[in-house]
Amino acid sequence: MKNKKYKIGLILIILIAIFFAAVFYFNHHTVAVLEPRGPIAQKEKNLLLLTTGIMLIVVIPVFVLTFFTVYKYREGHRHKYRPDFDHSRLLESVWWLIPTLIIIVLGTITWQSTHQLDPYRPIASKYPALNIEVVALDWKWLFVYPGQHIASVNYLVLPVNRPVTFYITADAPMNSFWIPQLSGQIYAMAGMSTELNLMATSVGNYYGSSANISGNGFADMHFDTHAVSIPDFKSWVNQAGQSATTLTWNQYKKLDQPSINNPVSYYTNPDPHLYTSIINQYMAPGAQGGALMEM
Repeated sequence: MKNKKYKIGLILIILIAIFFAAVFYFNHHTVAVLEPRGPIAQKEKNLLLLTTGIMLIVVIPVFVLTFFTVYKYREGHRHKYRPDFDHSRLLESVWWLIPTLIIIVLGTITWQSTHQLDPYRPIASKYPALNIEVVALDWKWLFVYPGQHIASVNYLVLPVNRPVTFYITADAPMNSFWIPQLSGQIYAMAGMSTELNLMATSVGNYYGSSANISGNGFADMHFDTHAVSIPDFKSWVNQAGQSATTLTWNQYKKLDQPSINNPVSYYTNPDPHLYTSIINQYMAPGAQGGALMEM
């Protein structure tokens, strides 16, 4: 009777595992990090799968041996009684050598990938990088295109197959800028400027968000990222440039006020010193925007 219950329980566990594996397999497209649309995200996915596969070398045998031990030494099962057994050079070598080798391999991979996926590392391309200044606010994202003389709120447009360099800061609590299908996340901190290089290789709409809890409106602090062809990008720049609102320092301070579910909006001719002024206001209290030294 006990053996029958054990077998039924084991079959149920296996069926449940198969069910969840099938659900994950057929719906994995909903996991953004597993659907990369750029070279950086693709390398990060490969790294994730590689390291997971290496760690399974330990995880799978541990689970197999766990079930094997429970089955072999279950109540009522006859097995050889060896009360004096306390050491095996072979077993000791196996369970020390294999984890040591795995740690060495993972350490080497970590060292190499840390340099290869350095967010500050420019992406080689025949096209010059597009510079975008990013400011995390309460609770919205401001994107300034200094070369195109426009700015947008909660809306990001990128040309495909062209490197993009983001300069990221915050004028609010610390946050984290993340477009999962294009790159990893990087922090946005007041009084500091971080950098992120990425490139989209496919036309499409990608989800961008805050990856760091930052207060009441955090859950709605996300934005749409559109990767478009270069002609379409130029057309969008011209369209955004028709906005009647200029992003001066005074206009920025109005935008800086906390808001939730802030609608998409556009600005023209942003103050060329705006990004630097946002950072330096934490370095030189009382200084006015536009009057600070440019980075």
